[in-house]
Amino acid sequence: MPARPHRRPLTTLLALAGVAALTVTGAAPAAAPVSASAPASAPAKPNVVVIMVDDMNASALQYLPNVRSLLATPGTTFDNSVVSYSLCCPSRTTFLTGQYAHNHGVLGNKLPDGGYEKLPAAETLPVWLRRAGYATAHIGKFLNGYGRQRPTEIPPGWAEWYGSVDPSTYRMWNYTLNENGTLHTYGAAGVEDPALYQTDVYARKAVAYIERKAPAVEPFFLSFAPLAPHGEGAAAGSDLSQRNPRPAPRHRGDLEGVTLPKPPSYDEADVSDKPAAIRDRPRITPANEDRIENVRLKGRLEALLAVDDAVADIVAALRASGELAGTLIVFTSDNGWMQGEHRIQSGKTVPYEESIRVPLIIRGPGLPAGKHVSTIAANVDLAPTILDAAGATAGVTVDGRSLLPIAVDTASTARGIVIETGPKQSGRWYAGLRAPRWKYVEHSTGERELYDLQQDPYELVSVHNDPRYAPTRRALADRLATLRTCAGDVCRQWTPVPGPKP
Repeated sequence: MPARPHRRPLTTLLALAGVAALTVTGAAPAAAPVSASAPASAPAKPNVVVIMVDDMNASALQYLPNVRSLLATPGTTFDNSVVSYSLCCPSRTTFLTGQYAHNHGVLGNKLPDGGYEKLPAAETLPVWLRRAGYATAHIGKFLNGYGRQRPTEIPPGWAEWYGSVDPSTYRMWNYTLNENGTLHTYGAAGVEDPALYQTDVYARKAVAYIERKAPAVEPFFLSFAPLAPHGEGAAAGSDLSQRNPRPAPRHRGDLEGVTLPKPPSYDEADVSDKPAAIRDRPRITPANEDRIENVRLKGRLEALLAVDDAVADIVAALRASGELAGTLIVFTSDNGWMQGEHRIQSGKTVPYEESIRVPLIIRGPGLPAGKHVSTIAANVDLAPTILDAAGATAGVTVDGRSLLPIAVDTASTARGIVIETGPKQSGRWYAGLRAPRWKYVEHSTGERELYDLQQDPYELVSVHNDPRYAPTRRALADRLATLRTCAGDVCRQWTPVPGPKP
């Protein structure tokens, strides 16, 4: 097949950013599909590869040498990347729609608030890219609950589909994939065949897809979603007392010397300023700490080593096919992870930094190499960024913004990101704002938190009731009153917030 023409450099992409911004801010008509017989002189669209891991906090990046050398060194790292809803299903839907959860409506991992059945599947990123002439493929985890009711269903927009079927998604062996409408199970209960380790099977499928598609006239969008470092469930049917998740056999023990990080917020002694849900938590015992370190932390990090291998394989396949220079590669996670901070031994969905901060690295045509960007980025920006690079049009009003102009900007841009876990039909939830210096949270219980991240990066003392911060509190409360239900342009508006009184 003939190779595609050389792709647009980032300077050209940025020159078109004004037009692209219009295409992602409203429900504009869908772009007409690009013909495979388009003139060879037309500027080619970049391939797009999104690698989305599960439950990886930003601190784990230090253990992934391939991600750092093959993506971060030749690409751009967003050091203040957060997710708006720190939970798998809502966060992944935000990636697919460019919308906050209060707009896309997926407010949990299962019904009645969320889950796969709530996905607005007719208008999502793969649908928009297909309309723009892209081949599309998904490999791995999709949304929670996928496959439980209709295991051979293929969501709209995906030309090739290798989606993991729940509940087998949460097993590193003995898992089932829907492969373009046919179910295939890899491995058996109690058998840990190294050749069938989940991440490695996904990686081989990704490499095979790239080799089939490149070089080609039609650009491709590949979504690669391994389970790691998410823990395995009881359905794994194996002993998880040593490592959970189980790493690939070749990596077991590779990080035995790693010790549990203990920032000042670890097993926080004084939580009197925190909501009752935190105040009611017991202190972490030595037995708890041993499990956090030796079962969870080491299992998670060693499982990520196979993801690091997969990144090397994907980059090598792109290079061998001649497509690496013309491919936008995004590496990120759906949410972060707590490991003892503020007495929270594990989990996410809380508004604290370890829960909402995630790695975000983008490598691609014209993106600055080795650059670190301090401006806040969020998962709500991923779809607008990809659409911008692809010259494609969203079919809904998106709430995020393209990160391409931010990547080459020399100054930090003031932004505020909505962080939320509701409103839900039952249970506790919160809505808040994460700004460069501030974090403000309103809980459904009526409790409030305000942190000055410049003075208190570990969120040890909420200053919500400190009279010096009254102007800050009022400004953030007013801002949240608008942004908690925002849509489109309103979500991207931000003005400076006053600091504390002397």
